[in-house]
Amino acid sequence: MSTQDPAALEKTTEGFSLEKFLETRAKAQEAVSRIAAQVQVGMLEEDASKMLAATLQEMGATNVFHKSYIRFGTNTVKTFGADSDPGICLGEDDIFFIDVGPVWDGYEGDAGETFVTGSNPELKRCAGDAKAIFQAVAEKWKTEPSTGVELYQCAQQMAKDLGWELNLDLGGHRLGDYPSGDHYEGPLSEISFHPSPDRWMVEIHIRHPKHLFGAFYEDLLMGAEAAKEPEIAITQVPMDGVCGGY
Repeated sequence: MSTQDPAALEKTTEGFSLEKFLETRAKAQEAVSRIAAQVQVGMLEEDASKMLAATLQEMGATNVFHKSYIRFGTNTVKTFGADSDPGICLGEDDIFFIDVGPVWDGYEGDAGETFVTGSNPELKRCAGDAKAIFQAVAEKWKTEPSTGVELYQCAQQMAKDLGWELNLDLGGHRLGDYPSGDHYEGPLSEISFHPSPDRWMVEIHIRHPKHLFGAFYEDLLMGAEAAKEPEIAITQVPMDGVCGGY
């Protein structure tokens, strides 16, 4: 890590527009909201995944820089890249998260958030804690010259203190003009310098240590412009039948 060159890892292509990049961030968050609004209790995850893809297409996404996911119930413990167990439907007291990675006009959008149905307090706490850990990491980054390594050490300790396990396979990443992976493909959690604004996504994926549910939240480490603070939404659509269960 001592050989890492911040200038090389954080550079962008000529003509990079921060304004367009932040507009793309907002559009990705809008996509998550649109997708969540279409999710219903009793829906199969496979059908929700098709709806997610259709929504991004309707919003004019020209490409994706990573596979987008929607995970229901027990599949919320799955890490990035892992296949979901088939046939999982969303219950009346359940949890799900959305993670999208669309590209619009050459800029990468990335957004992830967790939602709950019903009133299960532990599921609500899990969703809220994922966001709270992100906020604590972002505050540490703003107020201290912390490295990426230190930011994720903070996240791991906070998750443990709150009773969750942090999935360090999701350790944040570069973001920007597509493909930002040409500059750096590794995780933020291995960065040995203080990350610059508007270049890095913090990913927080927490899981219950004993039960099969978890939560995901991610957002950009932003500069002068205040980050949007979306509220954890609760979706409740009564339907017959029993799904979920932990």
